[in-house]
Amino acid sequence: MLALLGLVGFLSVGLGVSINARDQNFENGQKLEDLGQAVSQFPPSRQTQQHTHDPTIIRVDDEYYLYNVGEHIFIHTAPSMAGPWEHIGSVLDGNSVIPKGDRAAPWAPTVIAVDGTYYCYYSVSKAGCRDSAVGVATSDSPGPGNWYDHGIVIQTGTGNGSDIAPYTMTNAIDPATLITPDGDAYLTFGSYWNGIFQIPLGPDLISPASTTEPDARQLAWEPKSLGMPSRLANNLCGDPTGPHAIEGAFTSYNDGWYYLWYSHGFCCNLKKDNLPPAGQEYSIRVGRSQSPRGPFVDRAGTDLVEGGGEVVYGSNGDTYAPGGQGVIRDGDIDVLYYHYLNKTVGIGFSDAFLGFNPLEYVDGWPIAQA
Repeated sequence: MLALLGLVGFLSVGLGVSINARDQNFENGQKLEDLGQAVSQFPPSRQTQQHTHDPTIIRVDDEYYLYNVGEHIFIHTAPSMAGPWEHIGSVLDGNSVIPKGDRAAPWAPTVIAVDGTYYCYYSVSKAGCRDSAVGVATSDSPGPGNWYDHGIVIQTGTGNGSDIAPYTMTNAIDPATLITPDGDAYLTFGSYWNGIFQIPLGPDLISPASTTEPDARQLAWEPKSLGMPSRLANNLCGDPTGPHAIEGAFTSYNDGWYYLWYSHGFCCNLKKDNLPPAGQEYSIRVGRSQSPRGPFVDRAGTDLVEGGGEVVYGSNGDTYAPGGQGVIRDGDIDVLYYHYLNKTVGIGFSDAFLGFNPLEYVDGWPIAQA
């Protein structure tokens, strides 16, 4: 149940700008020069020197487990968040059983523990396309060697069930699972196409509560395109309306509030000579609600579906484009963790590092600490 508090249901993360910068309502879709000028006001990342992408972390007794993108989903362990992290194996023994996307290197895993069973939710897809699926594997231990791949939970683009709303207009990647204090379970997913959605899960936690009537909620959306669409965009590979850069959602809980975190902006396949305008690279944003189903609003009261969102943490110093975030309850504090790039090292996918910051809540809003 320690993972239940750390990652299972109540995960996600923190806020790192000064009070003045935090109070600004950065309008989604603008170039966010103000954010670019305010980067020095974010606290530095606590660095680990551990390469990772789309991390998820749980604590089991005195051991920390890190799961991230890699062949069959890498597993690392460490005695503390700071490391040193040791690669001990992978979740899956072979390729995902789901017949689509990159089956050898599933994306964006999220791991939770409930009543002695560990659940690893993962994505299979092709970059830039929404012919995707969320899968799940289970085990009675957090380490490698005993995971069973159950396959598809939901899918979009093609395949059984993809013709039912909202799967007709969304992208089934970046899963995160919330278990509420009452024991209700929800799966959050989505990237770019129409933003972030949530559906109830069934009691087995490996299937939707309903396959025909998903009872889906749209929780967050970037209504403005941050660029021009590809001329080859066809709504399966490429959005004809342009890149609505929002993804990687994660839900946490603290003191009566549910917090919906997400990554906003561009993160991957960046080029040193053509980086996004300052403020349009990855940053971590948040909204909150007293219901796990939303609506989630930012500090100014703007619904995340309408483009709201508090800037939680952004580029600063050696930390560039932080995102792919989660939150773990570690002792009596919440800790925000994420991947980020160090431009002096490299900006390729495999160059990303694991970073983290403890959180403090002020007036109910999380703030990242140095």
